[in-house]
Amino acid sequence: MHRLLLLLLAPISLLAAPSSPPAPSVPSYEVELTGTPDGRTWSGRETISFTNTAAESLPEVYVRLWGNSRGCGSVVVTGGTAMRDCTVVKFPLKERLEPGKRASISFDVKLTAPDREDRFGRSGEFSFFGNALPVLAVRDAAGWHLERDVGIGESFYTVAADFAVRLMHTGNLAVPSTGVLSDGVAIARQVRDFAWAAGPFRTTSITSPGGVTVRTWATPTVTADAVSSARADAAAALDEFGRRFGAYPDHELDLVLNDRWTAFSGMEYPGFVLLISPKSPVVHEVAHQWWYGIVGNNEYADPWLDESFATYATDVFEGNHRAGCWPGTLPVAITRDMGYWGAHDTSYGTFVYTYGSCMLHELERLIGTPAMERLLATYAKTHWHGVVTPAAFKAAAQAASSVDLAPFWRDHGIG
Repeated sequence: MHRLLLLLLAPISLLAAPSSPPAPSVPSYEVELTGTPDGRTWSGRETISFTNTAAESLPEVYVRLWGNSRGCGSVVVTGGTAMRDCTVVKFPLKERLEPGKRASISFDVKLTAPDREDRFGRSGEFSFFGNALPVLAVRDAAGWHLERDVGIGESFYTVAADFAVRLMHTGNLAVPSTGVLSDGVAIARQVRDFAWAAGPFRTTSITSPGGVTVRTWATPTVTADAVSSARADAAAALDEFGRRFGAYPDHELDLVLNDRWTAFSGMEYPGFVLLISPKSPVVHEVAHQWWYGIVGNNEYADPWLDESFATYATDVFEGNHRAGCWPGTLPVAITRDMGYWGAHDTSYGTFVYTYGSCMLHELERLIGTPAMERLLATYAKTHWHGVVTPAAFKAAAQAASSVDLAPFWRDHGIG
C-alpha cells in the first residue's frame, strides 16, 4: 500500500513475530448482507468456520473489526464480548475445540461507511468497504494477535480463507468486490480479506494477453485516459509478475478509481484494488497480489516482507535496478515492526519501502539476477497461500546461492 503518514496518538506494545504455524486455520466465511439504496450501510449475518490447527484445545476465538480502528461504531457486531478497544471481539466457544476439530461462530453485523474519504469511508455518492468485514484473528507462538492499527500502512495479519459473500441491494448501484460472482454470490478462494465498493461507477474491462480480466470502476470525475492507463498497466503487471512469481490464481482483478481520496494513494485487497487517480501506484498495488495476497506475512511484525517486495517488484517491472541505492549502515533496521514505525512515522516510507527494496536489489547484485529470479519464484511457490517470516526468506535466499549470506544480512540490518 501507498499511504500518507498519519500521526500516532498512543504508544503501541511490541509483539514478537510468529515462530510456529498460525491457528486457528482453514477458515471459511459465509456472509449475506443487504445494503441501503445508497449503498452506504450493509447489514446481515456472518458465519466463520475454522479448524483448530494448534497443539492444544481452544476455549475461545477473537474477531477483528478493523473498520473501527479510526472510530468506534462503523462496524457493529451482535454477540461476543468487546475487548480492549472496539476492534476486537471475543467469542467463547460452546466447548473447548480440540486439535484437528472444526467449529463455527455466527453473528449479526452492520457496517456503515464513515464520513471520511478513506479505504473504509464515503466519497460523494460512493462508499468503500476496505478492511470493513469482520475477520478471524490469528493465534501463534506469540499468542493471539490483537495489535492495534497504528494509523500508517497496515497492521493486519490474516490467513488465507474461502469467502462466499452475497451483497443484496435495491439501489441503482454497481457493487464491485473481491471474488467472482456466481448466482449472485461473490466467491473468492484462498484470500486474506474481502472488500467491496458501492455507487454509480462507470465500468470498462480488458483481458490481458495472459488471460486475466481487468475491470475498472471509476467515479465520474476520473478521466478516460486515467482509466485506460491504469487498466493497461495492471494487465501488463499481472502477466509479468505471473511469469516471475507464479501465475495469478484468479481470473479477474477489479480496479476502483477515485480522485478524491486524501489519506492514501492506493490500497490492495485480494482481486480488488483502490487507486487514487490519475497518479496511482497501479503496478505496486498489483505486486501486492503476490506479496501479502499470496505470500502472506504478519504485517504488524514484519511490514518489510510485503512492502519492500512490492516496491522491488515494481522497480523490476519498470527496469529500474536502483544502482548505488544503498546508503550504508542504517541507524534503524528495516525489520522493525509497526509499533516502532507508528511512533517514527516520518521514517516509515524511507526505510520499509525505499531501503527495503534497495536491500533486495543489493542481494540481486550479490547473487546474480538468474539466482534472484529462481529465489523469488521458489520462495513464492513454497509459501503459496501461506505465512512467511524473516527466517523463511533468509533460508530461501541462502538455498538459492553458494555465497555465504551471513555478512550480507548483518551489513543490511536483517537480523
